[in-house]
Amino acid sequence: MREVLCHEAALRRYVLRAWPNASDVPDICHDVYVRVYESASGTLPQSPRAFLFTTARHLMIDRARRSRIVSIELIEDLDALNVLVDPLTPERRLTARQQLQHLSTAMNGLPQQCREVVWLQRVEGLSQQEIGSRLDIAVATVQKHALKGIRRLAELFYGGEGAAAGDQNRNVTNESAHGK
Repeated sequence: MREVLCHEAALRRYVLRAWPNASDVPDICHDVYVRVYESASGTLPQSPRAFLFTTARHLMIDRARRSRIVSIELIEDLDALNVLVDPLTPERRLTARQQLQHLSTAMNGLPQQCREVVWLQRVEGLSQQEIGSRLDIAVATVQKHALKGIRRLAELFYGGEGAAAGDQNRNVTNESAHGK
């Protein structure tokens, strides 16, 4: 609870930006907390903040899939408004630029082939088979590089320097345990 509830304001802002109906935000946040609590009752997540926001994103995707049937009146109301719903404020623009710069630095810090795999998968939307064919590597290698790249990016964005150092220590421990 201590590691999750401290992110409540950020979670509410995130859901409010991502979900079209502001009146659903409290319900969505509640459902996110229920899912996080149920999942954490088994094992605690290594990065609670990342887990919280990933859970929120998945919950909103699930809700959107379930509500694919859209009322015709709702569409007519939205068309009649003809206004910008979410204006881009200078603060949001600055934050977006900072996040983009942080992502660029993080991507440049990945090994070359790992960076290529992550780029092809996440930006260009290629399947693992297509990436393997394009880079002339096995699908298992594509999976390995994708997992490694996403983990490193997640550590940089959500885990901070301590998590990255902890991962390096964990790798050293694993290598010594396996006789490497």
